Amino acid sequence: MASKLPTLFLAHGSPVNALADNEFTRALKRLGDELPRPKAVLIVSAHWRSRTTKVLTIGEPKTIYDFSGFPKELSEIVYPAKGAASVALRVATLLTPFGAEDDESWGLDHGVWSVLRHMYPAADVPVVPLSINQRLHLDGHLAVASALRPLREEGVLIIGSGNITHNLGDIDWDENAAAQKWATSFDARMAKALVARDEDFLLKRQIGDYASLWSRALPTAEHYIPLVYAYGASDPSDQVIFPYEGMQHGTLSMRCVQFGVK
Repeated sequence: MASKLPTLFLAHGSPVNALADNEFTRALKRLGDELPRPKAVLIVSAHWRSRTTKVLTIGEPKTIYDFSGFPKELSEIVYPAKGAASVALRVATLLTPFGAEDDESWGLDHGVWSVLRHMYPAADVPVVPLSINQRLHLDGHLAVASALRPLREEGVLIIGSGNITHNLGDIDWDENAAAQKWATSFDARMAKALVARDEDFLLKRQIGDYASLWSRALPTAEHYIPLVYAYGASDPSDQVIFPYEGMQHGTLSMRCVQFGVK
């Protein structure tokens, strides 16, 4: 294993991607094949939000179907990855200054299993979910993420799962619909900011020429916050790589980001 694992931001998009064989899901498979194998995954999903910072500690997390109106096959998927008590304890210890709490009620939501079943289809890498504390601002999430950096040298792969653009009121239900210019413009500007580590852009969404576009691309922040975790747990010297770039449903960015270890 490499001395330090990368951090990842993975788009997840529609739950249907869990069943799909497309360019995006094949990129996830390549990541699983090519990256050093972790002893565990710590994952922040857009779909686990709470009023405090919570760490899932159970040994056999359930598969959660937090969606409706999709093919029945999706609700029949079971992703039987184990938890990792020692990693959960380590995370809770690192996040003690932030009031982190143990949790046994959540499980693996579709922001987790829809991507991991492509990366690790055998479900043989333990998974520890970390919730999004809804009371924190973006700089607060950045501070939490920064505290997780030591895990990278302890065999833990830190993943954020969300989307760089996520406006369900402004999508085309055709997965292959032509990309809209505003969405590709925002996605490209975000990529530029990530490479430059431009925290004025990344953390201050209401300023500058892109303020109105921020509001259109991300009317709510929960799908963006996982990117802040992947970014915050990275080092300033880490190379920024885009394992996948593309759009689905006209406005949904599926860009994935890797920080470090190429």
